[in-house]
Amino acid sequence: MKKLDKLILGSFLGPFLLTFLVVDFILLIVNMLKYFDEIFGKGLGFWIYAELIGYFVISISPMALPLAVLLSSLMTFGNLGEHFELTAIKSSGISLIRAMRPIGIFAIMLTIVAFLSNNYLVPKVNLKTFSLLYDIRMKSPALDIKEGVFYAGIPNYSIKVNQKLDDVRLKDIIIYNHAEQDGNLNVTLADSGRMETFFNDSYLKLTLYNGQNYKEARSTRGISEPPVEFSRTKFDENVIVFNLDAFQLSRTPEDLWSTNRAIKNINEIRLGLDSINTIVNDLKFQNFQTAESIYPFFTKNRKLTPPEEIKRRKQRDDELRRSRIEKESREKDSLVKVKIEQDSGQLKIIDSLNSRELNLAVASTTEAPKSDSLFERKLRRRFAIQDTVAEKPVLITSVDTTGKEEVKKVPRTAPLTVTEKQLLDSVIYKRGYISNAMTMALNNSRNLKNTFNVKMSQVDSHEREYRRYEIAWYQKYTQAIACFVMFLIGAPLGSIIKKGGLGMPVLISIIFFILFYMLTITGEKWAKEGVTDSLFGTVFSNLCLLPFGLFFLRQARKDARLFEADFYSGLWKKVSGFLAKSLAKSN
Repeated sequence: MKKLDKLILGSFLGPFLLTFLVVDFILLIVNMLKYFDEIFGKGLGFWIYAELIGYFVISISPMALPLAVLLSSLMTFGNLGEHFELTAIKSSGISLIRAMRPIGIFAIMLTIVAFLSNNYLVPKVNLKTFSLLYDIRMKSPALDIKEGVFYAGIPNYSIKVNQKLDDVRLKDIIIYNHAEQDGNLNVTLADSGRMETFFNDSYLKLTLYNGQNYKEARSTRGISEPPVEFSRTKFDENVIVFNLDAFQLSRTPEDLWSTNRAIKNINEIRLGLDSINTIVNDLKFQNFQTAESIYPFFTKNRKLTPPEEIKRRKQRDDELRRSRIEKESREKDSLVKVKIEQDSGQLKIIDSLNSRELNLAVASTTEAPKSDSLFERKLRRRFAIQDTVAEKPVLITSVDTTGKEEVKKVPRTAPLTVTEKQLLDSVIYKRGYISNAMTMALNNSRNLKNTFNVKMSQVDSHEREYRRYEIAWYQKYTQAIACFVMFLIGAPLGSIIKKGGLGMPVLISIIFFILFYMLTITGEKWAKEGVTDSLFGTVFSNLCLLPFGLFFLRQARKDARLFEADFYSGLWKKVSGFLAKSLAKSN
């Protein structure tokens, strides 16, 4: 049995490595074509391109592994079936499941390796890929001045050379200086010149011979404007130095991409999910506070309290923030040793980092507080006034039916009469207090609606980002599991087709890979838009292809001939005979 396992596994490893390299190369070409115009033609060295290609190869390997497993397993069992080796294995009493075991174990191990690569290796490679690709994009194209064409690659200059004797010597040169942003008002003409770089190609020295410089001031086009200044300078030799920093590849710090989910492992993605959830919870909590502040009359007797889940989350986040701030303050305090000495009203601070002493005058705090402060006297006076006002009765002037005025003393705690209420209501309605209150309420409602719309858009954007983080988390599992799913499809299908080589297996592999890719994109799109759960959307492609693998495995164990015409002709005869019998019984 060990010899059989070695035979099957050996016949699988060769096609697997070959197909993996081929698929990886094809996907590499597809990804490189996206950035072809941005990374080529900029005079970069070979090792820069080799580094970028190496990063791309590793980053696209999770997509290449499932297709490589599918194609290699198809070819392996197709070759075994074509050369009747699979028939000999079955005739010796070994089942198809037992023959698939060595490749199945390899597929399981490959799934584990793919998961570890997705979680640890690929995020780091993506970080370096983004950084290097950004630096290449920001680099200016290589310095390539052609004959008879204006070259604007150097900032603020436009250069035209009508004849190039070689890479150094130039003839008939025109230079427009646009440093002052005034148009073509500063022009330099020269009969010949030399172009040389120095300081490791950091600067360009352009030496011009036998030329003239024309410079004209910019006109403001006023009616009474005097003639503008115009200067012409003739020279025998003129040296212009250009800074070529834009042509150098400067590496950007990798910390700028620390928030991208493609460079995070599972633990970092969990932290990102918790941070996004905290932001969303804070926005929802702020909505309740905003509504309560806009409608104070509504909250006199009752409060707009958020749900308990939001309150608990808010309390937990506040405690975490408080503990983090306290921790940071303790760390800062531990760096500086402060010694307070109170001697003759002086405070001496000793800094252990730079050994400085700061003497600050300190007021003496040993004086006993006064028993009767100004604040306490004001409080007593205020409450005394309120008490006396509350005790005084209210004087109300009323007019009886005879027209005689009568002054009544009514305690402040007495309720209003019906006549008094009607009088107050008439004042409120006649002076427009009700309409003003309605206008104010309408404006408050509109402001609250606009605030809620803004907060809702913010919450939607954060929730979309939350779903994308979840998709990036689940993809690390689903892309690895896809290797085993493709094995379940390829191995039984190869034993059914019984065709090796690069003909039928390649065609079927491409069909299933396109189907897998389309289902993956569809499921992820559903998950991003919130149509379905993020977990379901991510595993949607594997769930759809797994029944195909189980079906092909069942048919392969029965030696079904799914790709032969006799199978379908016999199936048609059975179906037609069944239909004929059912029609005869019904008649």
